[in-house]
Amino acid sequence: MMPAKNHLSGQDFDVMFGDTMIHVENMSASITDNRQAVQTRGIPNGWVNGDVACSGDLELDSANFKLLIDVARTAGSFREIKTIDIVCVGKTLDSEQKQEFFGCLLKISDLFSIDGKGGEKNKHKIAFEVTSPDFVRIDGVSYLSANNIRDL
Repeated sequence: MMPAKNHLSGQDFDVMFGDTMIHVENMSASITDNRQAVQTRGIPNGWVNGDVACSGDLELDSANFKLLIDVARTAGSFREIKTIDIVCVGKTLDSEQKQEFFGCLLKISDLFSIDGKGGEKNKHKIAFEVTSPDFVRIDGVSYLSANNIRDL
């Protein structure tokens, strides 16, 4: 009988926000890839490249949101925070995964979220958009090809 495998969970991920490690309550990222099939006389006949985008959300508790406030204070304001790279690394004894998002533009989307009944920490949601041609790497593999980013 094979021993049970230790799968990755959200608890296994460390998130680097530029040079600062933060603890996220939740994080998501989505890639939009607008390549699409083309047709000749109504019949699929190959495909064309389209634009790409990546955006996501980080949900932080107040202690970790204060780290972002410190960055904003140093920059002069929240809107003056320079774009940053976000790196997520998850490790267990049996597996490892790394997601990298380059040149992320940060925007506060939900400044304040509390529940009057209590039982949960105060939370803040930060939206981000990838702005760098380096775009996204998944386990060290670039999402975009060298041809996609030529001359940028």
